[in-house]
Amino acid sequence: MSAFQRHRRSGHVIATFTGFEADLLRSLASQLVELLHSEAAVPEDRDPFEALMDFTGPTTEPEDPVLARLFPTAYPDDEEAAGEFRRFTEGALRDGKARAAATIIDTLEEAGLPDELTEDGLTIDVEMDAGTAHTWMRSFTDIRLALATRLGVEDGDEDYWYGLPEDDPRAQAHDIYDWVGYLQETLVGALSR
Repeated sequence: MSAFQRHRRSGHVIATFTGFEADLLRSLASQLVELLHSEAAVPEDRDPFEALMDFTGPTTEPEDPVLARLFPTAYPDDEEAAGEFRRFTEGALRDGKARAAATIIDTLEEAGLPDELTEDGLTIDVEMDAGTAHTWMRSFTDIRLALATRLGVEDGDEDYWYGLPEDDPRAQAHDIYDWVGYLQETLVGALSR
């Protein structure tokens, strides 16, 4: 994988992924979309106009720890205000996060990632405008929060993670967490040029 870079002429952000890396990113984004829809904030089988005019979203914190991290309580000392805030915002926030993760999937597939990866040596060249790149960046944040929550990553615990044997599944998952952080860092750098 090459770092994200800004193309001098077009101003687009570009990167090259191996087929494995692109497929891994698609999988992470797909899992995030699935998680965001697993505890529905608003029933999906409603009339679109009714859904637009209805503000009866959830009023309690999600049960899943990752969702609770992605949608923290706005007013920890005021349960009623927190419930009201969540009722009016969580549905739209979930939809936005799911759309951002779907943008990663769509961009990779538009760049040539097949539905099923069967070819060794495949590379995927991704080129995106600044708006799409910002969407990827937001989704990288969500993916990293999800991974960190599942793994129990905390500030200052790097020695623990680097001390795990390489064949430990937690070490491998942490490597993915670090890799997504690298992607995010190079994307931020490319966008700031």
